[in-house]
Amino acid sequence: MKLISFVIPSYNSSLYMHKAIDSILVGGSDVEIIIVNDGSKDDTLKIALDYEKKYPKIIKVIDKENGGHGSGVNAGLEIASGKYFKVVDSDDWVDEKSLKQVIKTLKKLDVDLLIVNYVYEKEGTPRVMDYVGVLPEEKIFTWDDVGKFKISEYLLMHSVIYKTSILRDIGLKLPEHTFYVDNIFVYFPLPYIKTMYYLNVPFYRYFIGRSDQSVNESVMIGRVDQQVFVTKTMIDLFDPFTVENKKLRNYLIHSLDMMMTISTIFLKLANTRESKDKIKELWNYLKKANPKLAKKMKLAKLTRLPRFISIPGYRLARKIFKFN
Repeated sequence: MKLISFVIPSYNSSLYMHKAIDSILVGGSDVEIIIVNDGSKDDTLKIALDYEKKYPKIIKVIDKENGGHGSGVNAGLEIASGKYFKVVDSDDWVDEKSLKQVIKTLKKLDVDLLIVNYVYEKEGTPRVMDYVGVLPEEKIFTWDDVGKFKISEYLLMHSVIYKTSILRDIGLKLPEHTFYVDNIFVYFPLPYIKTMYYLNVPFYRYFIGRSDQSVNESVMIGRVDQQVFVTKTMIDLFDPFTVENKKLRNYLIHSLDMMMTISTIFLKLANTRESKDKIKELWNYLKKANPKLAKKMKLAKLTRLPRFISIPGYRLARKIFKFN
């Protein structure tokens, strides 16, 4: 068994996938790299097969019809042999020094979830996103030991390394042909996580800058229906109020609050009669599904304020936190 399976969902990634693959190869025999060619129309498959031929004991290639990012993650999870499971997008990469620390740490521990820092890589100085002051360091901990997350602090796909068996035991299967399913990937397993460890290293390098990226503002406006779909899916997964641990329950509500915020603000940015109707429909959906949860959406409620308040507020938050 490998220590960590890294899955790289790849669609038309020939221009930049080398960096992601090469950065993980530093892990040597402890890692497994599963490159999922998701129906690419460029040289992605050829590049992947060349790597597999050169590193047959480390790299596996899955060639499949296009199904979207979630489909790629699903395919990788099906064949992953690693004790732990990590998704790396094909335009991102990992810090090589941090990877060695991750491997060293996981060889000594047995935890359900390892949490690491991620770095926004964009023009200017990279911005490190950490969990200092929120998560204990240098010890295994539980939800009882977790501090309060700030409004801008969340666990993202970039920062989580789950135990593979947990993802399989809960039957994780992400929606296909849908963007933003990484939110489901992080959120769904959390109630099943008992032990965690936080490694304060700048492990995941998250590139922001391509005009066609899913987090580009204009792209997000165009795909806002998929964001809404993911938000509704998360609402339906389980009722946070049935979660016994108070700190975990608060974090789950915190996550859903942000999902409602993002969905509402991008529907507002679309600024059409149809998008205005969809805002009402989304909030009615939440109120019907979980009235108690709807009352807890503190941040999201601010997006219901008039546009001349809510839109500048979003612009200011984006400038401060540099999240897309």
